[in-house]
Amino acid sequence: MRFRPHREQRAATVDFLGFTHYWGKSRRGRWVIKQKTAKDRFKRTLKRLSQWCRANRHQPLLDQHRVLCRKIRGHFAYYGISGNYRALRDVVYQAQRIWVKWLRRRSQRAYFSWAKANLLLKRLPLTKARIVHRGVFQ
Repeated sequence: MRFRPHREQRAATVDFLGFTHYWGKSRRGRWVIKQKTAKDRFKRTLKRLSQWCRANRHQPLLDQHRVLCRKIRGHFAYYGISGNYRALRDVVYQAQRIWVKWLRRRSQRAYFSWAKANLLLKRLPLTKARIVHRGVFQ
């Protein structure tokens, strides 16, 4: 299969090195190869974050926050290419949901509401999504 921007193959995608490469239009209207995080790598990242949060939910919040931010920054170091901002933002959003989910399971009596969670996330925000470097084909 050729990976060219012909009419019949514009929907063609190729997964390589954790990215899905696909054809899209540039701001100038030309056909360019764009990249985004592959679905399986996105799911794997979230699964590993969830496993870590589950195993370490007994740790102090500041320690959890520090390690989670480090893990997210590591994800950005590889997947933080231009054109992939939406996937990076989704990782941060899902990481917040996962962290709150496992913080809720710390106690059988106390309820950790989203109001409390939002206060916690305001005080200890996770790393914001950011582009670290340009993509290969830019």
